[in-house]
Amino acid sequence: AGIPVTSLAGTPVGAYVGIGGTDYSKVPSTYDGYYQYIDAHVGTGNALSIAANRLSYIMDLRGPSMAIDTACSSSTMAIHLAVQSLRAGECDAALAGGVNAILTPETTIAFSKARMLSPDGQCRPFDADANGYVRGEGCGMLLLKRLSDAERDGDRIWGTILASATNQDGRTSGITAPNGVSQQAV
Repeated sequence: AGIPVTSLAGTPVGAYVGIGGTDYSKVPSTYDGYYQYIDAHVGTGNALSIAANRLSYIMDLRGPSMAIDTACSSSTMAIHLAVQSLRAGECDAALAGGVNAILTPETTIAFSKARMLSPDGQCRPFDADANGYVRGEGCGMLLLKRLSDAERDGDRIWGTILASATNQDGRTSGITAPNGVSQQAV
């Protein structure tokens, strides 16, 4: 965002992190003698909630702080909740985004056995020829503000969010199967 991180310290800035999966918690348990190396940080360090809370702690942010796990829509839901919080006046700005790290093979193996992954490695959302999805990893965050606040502060504005909405697919052919009608309704 091009602003000093220290300028956010002690202010009502929210942290909304879309995060799912438990790969990180599985990494250290693969070697002998693991249990003797457990320390006080293992419990909090492996909690998904700590992803947002760590940002708030390190940056001294005083707004709402939460991790959101809604599978593939986690980062989008994080942005949706941040926008709602800004509109409700719960915070003056919000960091919102998501993170995914593929660190162990278990989830990929399970998804492959469930035939959730695209055999040709191609994502085709909203396409009748879609045959699964492709796992990916990365991290992205946005600094969101109300438009009037961003203009007042002289911020560089890259875009505006006019609206957001959410729903759930309900009963489908399987718990992970998308429901096009429900997705169009939102």
